[in-house]
Amino acid sequence: MSVVFQRADERLGEFALRTLDPAADAALLHTWVTHPKAAFWLMQDADEAAVVEEYRRIAEHPHHDAYLGLWRGSPAFLAERYDPAHVELVGLYDNQPGDVGMHFLCAPVGTPVHGFTRAVITTVMAWLFADPATRRVVVEPDVRNTAVHALNAAVGFEVVGPVAKPEKEALLSVCTRAQFQAAVTTVEGAQA
Repeated sequence: MSVVFQRADERLGEFALRTLDPAADAALLHTWVTHPKAAFWLMQDADEAAVVEEYRRIAEHPHHDAYLGLWRGSPAFLAERYDPAHVELVGLYDNQPGDVGMHFLCAPVGTPVHGFTRAVITTVMAWLFADPATRRVVVEPDVRNTAVHALNAAVGFEVVGPVAKPEKEALLSVCTRAQFQAAVTTVEGAQA
């Protein structure tokens, strides 16, 4: 399990992503994906074996990857990267060369840390754009997930519109490298 990306957040410190081990990380992931705050992750009723099966399926998929996010060296979030031409959005939108799909989930905590979720999505986006082949990041959260829509907008996503998926009505949004850099620069300038 190797670290694939690291980012230092000015306020909250070190964030990193490492490859996910479906079996070794299953117990931890199970507590995250079945927590009431993870309702939009659509795994509320999954048992630990189902979590292993889902993340093993992702690990074996040629167009889908999952990573465990670390904050100050401890597991704190989950990130998935996928090719929307082959996973999640096949035939549902105008796929462009360089599009990369993304999901992220913050671990449930007793005491929230101000700005943590924003730092996580910023880390995930910086990781995706660290690959020069990535031109746009594409997301498809549930239309009812207003909290994530606000976060997406804060890091530069532009709403394309609703998309009917088999499991949900999604709000398709895209973010170019320039949109992300402009959003992050604006926030960093405001914090200075």
